[in-house]
Amino acid sequence: MRLGLFGGSFDPPHVGHLLVAQDALAALHLDHLLVIPAAQQPLKDHHGTSAVHRLAMVQACFAGIPGIEVDPVEIERGGLSYMVDTVEAVHRRWPAAVLHLLVGRDVVPTLPRWHDVDRLLRLVRLVVLTRETAPDGRPLPIDGESDGGVVAEYLATRRVDISSTEIRSRVRDGRSIRGFVPDAVATYIASTGLYLEHPRESIDAERIVRA
Repeated sequence: MRLGLFGGSFDPPHVGHLLVAQDALAALHLDHLLVIPAAQQPLKDHHGTSAVHRLAMVQACFAGIPGIEVDPVEIERGGLSYMVDTVEAVHRRWPAAVLHLLVGRDVVPTLPRWHDVDRLLRLVRLVVLTRETAPDGRPLPIDGESDGGVVAEYLATRRVDISSTEIRSRVRDGRSIRGFVPDAVATYIASTGLYLEHPRESIDAERIVRA
């Protein structure tokens, strides 16, 4: 069994996350892909959106996508989300699975700071997501390479210039996020008042989804 792990803050999840997950599922011939929202990322500010809201948005984002499952393992565990602990928990559930850990190219330089990274890399096959493409515009094939001493597979994904930071900013400014996130996520953000300077203020969910 080939099992993929795709973790992150997902604050909020957006169409870029959705496309990357589906591309990886197909390109890596995965039997299953787990999307794992973090409780608290050790290398990030802890003042983001609550885990409860982020989990709900991730579930809305990936609902009904064949082969993809949202796994709340890190949120249920609580505290700092060390990927090595998550991988070991997944390995106990699927001991025969070959685990593929998906990370962005920008994450690779931080690997030496990850908790017990040597043990982590013995348990998984590292897949680095990159936006590089061949001259004719086709995605580059997956190649075994070494980046900073880390042996990894490189998987070219399509360019989607969307960030969670931009989405949060657009919501705060009252601008539409249509096309940035699936409609179910936009509706959740609107109905809860997430990312507003004053969360208790009302906001028109229909306008955000359809504008």
